[in-house]
Amino acid sequence: MSETKYFTEEGLQRLKNELEVLLNKERPRISQMIAEARDKGDLSENAEYDAAKDAQGMLELKIVQLQDLLMSARILDESKMDTSKVLLLSKVKIKNLKNGASMNYMLVPEKEADMKSGKISVNSPISKGLLGKSVGDKVEIDVPAGRMTFEIIEISR
Repeated sequence: MSETKYFTEEGLQRLKNELEVLLNKERPRISQMIAEARDKGDLSENAEYDAAKDAQGMLELKIVQLQDLLMSARILDESKMDTSKVLLLSKVKIKNLKNGASMNYMLVPEKEADMKSGKISVNSPISKGLLGKSVGDKVEIDVPAGRMTFEIIEISR
């Protein structure tokens, strides 16, 4: 059995919707492409048929991967999580002690990370440095730009 993956309700629903589209729209579309290519004659020299079969193989692989992910997925219950420490799904305000800049991040499961909306993967260097820390803690984190020192200003849900 694969390891358990945690998601927010929103993130899990997004995965279910993606699987639904693949099963009910993409799979029939590719089957139609294969049928059309097959109708064109000799399959041994039919590049369109080969391309459609390759697309079908990739689609089926993606469907299986999503189904496996959904079978091991669990929803995080935020109501039972401690807000005194930085944990998965914490909203954290941190201050860069070198330049005084403040940043707001939400630590989310890897599949839900979206830097544009301030959601960073729990596996990122910044998240790993913040996990388990409390308000007022100063942490040194190794990032691609070098070692940076942050202070945790606020933790919320």
